[in-house]
Amino acid sequence: MNLDLRTMMLMISVLTLLLSGLLGMASFHAGNIRGVRLWAMASMCHSLASYIIFAQLPALTNGWIMVWAAVLVMTGSGLQFAGIRAFKEERIDWRIPLSVAGLAFALSVWFTFLQHDAAARAIANTLVFALINLICARALLINIEPPLRTAYWFTGASFALLGAASLIRLATLFHAPPDAFVGLYPQIPFVPLRFLFGSLLLMCVPFGFVLMLNYRLILQMQKIALRDGLTGALNRRSLEQEAIRLQARCQRYGDTLAIMMIDVDHFKAINDQSGHQVGDQVLRRLAEVAQNSIRRDDYFARYGGEEFCILLPSTTEEKARVLADRLRQAYASLTMEFGGAVLHSTISIGVADSKRVGLEFNELVSAADKALYHAKQEGRNRVVTHSAILSSVPELVTPLPE
Repeated sequence: MNLDLRTMMLMISVLTLLLSGLLGMASFHAGNIRGVRLWAMASMCHSLASYIIFAQLPALTNGWIMVWAAVLVMTGSGLQFAGIRAFKEERIDWRIPLSVAGLAFALSVWFTFLQHDAAARAIANTLVFALINLICARALLINIEPPLRTAYWFTGASFALLGAASLIRLATLFHAPPDAFVGLYPQIPFVPLRFLFGSLLLMCVPFGFVLMLNYRLILQMQKIALRDGLTGALNRRSLEQEAIRLQARCQRYGDTLAIMMIDVDHFKAINDQSGHQVGDQVLRRLAEVAQNSIRRDDYFARYGGEEFCILLPSTTEEKARVLADRLRQAYASLTMEFGGAVLHSTISIGVADSKRVGLEFNELVSAADKALYHAKQEGRNRVVTHSAILSSVPELVTPLPE
């Protein structure tokens, strides 16, 4: 196959420039997703390197052009690694990107101007390029939850193949005749085909980055759809979905499901006296206390307004009452300060379980709501169970001082 190296370099330059622009625009809409701008800068470096080489072909003999082309390629690869670290919410270790770029500069200057060994320059730069790509592959080929795993592994595989192709090229360079090293690319058999294959892999990497970004944005949108934006708790819709799943599981294994309905005492007065921003902070603090009080398998959700709900699998009403009172005490002992003013708030909780009410979610909510209403009627800052109402026994927890 007769492939023109100059044409391929121009196409690579244009495509990487377009991908750089795509990633750059995406970075402005990626919110708090880190690393995308680093990937855009990496593609820009690769595009500039390809254009510099294209402009000098077919006779690439300018030493400094070859030096800066190699440095740009290695800088781009180093920025890709830094972007991967940032995307994974890890601390960026700038020593690796800086070392790669610095090593490429030092080796290229040494073997171009001081030692005058084109073969050694090609071998050294190829080895550095292989290593940085294999490092990037190692960072991405990890066990992670789907669907992000698909994007990680596609991009990681592209890096791994780039590294493997570089190692194959390295083996070829070792056996190439001395007169084959003219300019930046040695004139040895089948180089255009290998170069085309490597270029396609080089294009796969930024496409993989776009895929990673796309999946991350999808996961964020799913999280937003399932979570309450103010408190981070599950929203009502997602809680109802979990309740349906838990109902099926409890029916299959004969398990018990308990529920808590939680309401902030005198919340309207807090909003009226201190403002809605303070009211929002109160709800956030309650959510934090609740998240720290419940167990790993429990489901905490904002049911509406200042009302919250907790589903407790494999839990009886009595056990739920103990957990509810622990939560009540933890929140009542919390001291909140807003704008120099100290605020103490309390909650009331109603508890019910499926043994007395059944597994139907709406029935459980209704039963716990009735218990919550009694807790409010009896003075607030207390826990009331549905069974206590049915037996007409005022099972009330002694309230803490207001």
